[in-house]
Amino acid sequence: MAARAYWQGQIRLALVSIPVEVYSATKSGASISFHQIHEPSGKRIKYEKVVPGIGPVDRDEILKGFEYEKGEYVLLDEKEIEGVKLDSKRTLELTQFVDYTDIDPIYYDKPYYVVPADDLAEEAFIVLREALRRAKKVGIGQLALRGREYAVSLKPCGRGLVMETLRYADEVNKAAGYFREIPDDNPDADLLDLATTLIEKKTGKFDASEFHDRYVDALRALIDRKRKAKGGRKIIEEEDTPAQSRGSNVVDLMAALKKSLERPDAKTSKAVKTTPAKDAPAPRKTAARRSTASRKRA
Repeated sequence: MAARAYWQGQIRLALVSIPVEVYSATKSGASISFHQIHEPSGKRIKYEKVVPGIGPVDRDEILKGFEYEKGEYVLLDEKEIEGVKLDSKRTLELTQFVDYTDIDPIYYDKPYYVVPADDLAEEAFIVLREALRRAKKVGIGQLALRGREYAVSLKPCGRGLVMETLRYADEVNKAAGYFREIPDDNPDADLLDLATTLIEKKTGKFDASEFHDRYVDALRALIDRKRKAKGGRKIIEEEDTPAQSRGSNVVDLMAALKKSLERPDAKTSKAVKTTPAKDAPAPRKTAARRSTASRKRA
């Protein structure tokens, strides 16, 4: 395997230890990188590590410091940090098994592929994989990776296993604080039927290849136009797209849903055409709902 293992160690299930290698399952997508430029000279800005009153310093003079009081630090070098002993640095012990649906998707962080480290580990690896598949369970344990310990899940994935780091409970904001102001009303039955029909017409199998980063494409197009214009500092303005009128707070939802079902693309199963804009101004919608609700109560 050409890729370099992200982690090497063993999975432990009771008295059984399985040597494995872990590889990152994801990679960085297309992106646009910018440098900071000094406009008058057109030259790139550089950064130096400096100490107040001393000036620039060499990298080998830099240590990591933990501030325990204002201006007071405990200094640690990399060898001391690496020397911290933790069993989960080399061993992923499966301490619990749960149903797939027991873990809320919001806790999943980053996926990794897990493979047997050698031929001798294959038999035990396959037994664990198939046992998890038959039981329809996810293994849970903890693993130390690059400076911190993660809770992780382990489940079958094709011929191998996929491990996913999990967020801890204190890393996830409670949803109630954001959803509290949303009314707990029962929707109109006819509106619900129309919305359900629209969803069914647009239902299909997820295909990740249908999605791409349109923002990166737009940036590339802008950079290309500016390069061809040969005016590095000239501002190129985009044509304004007419903003969609919000109208009044009272929207004819029935008419809008019926019109959506009549559109030709209502029968397509490609999710890319139905993905809502991520920058939709949710606070205003919430305010609109409150205003409507208050008029109803009045």
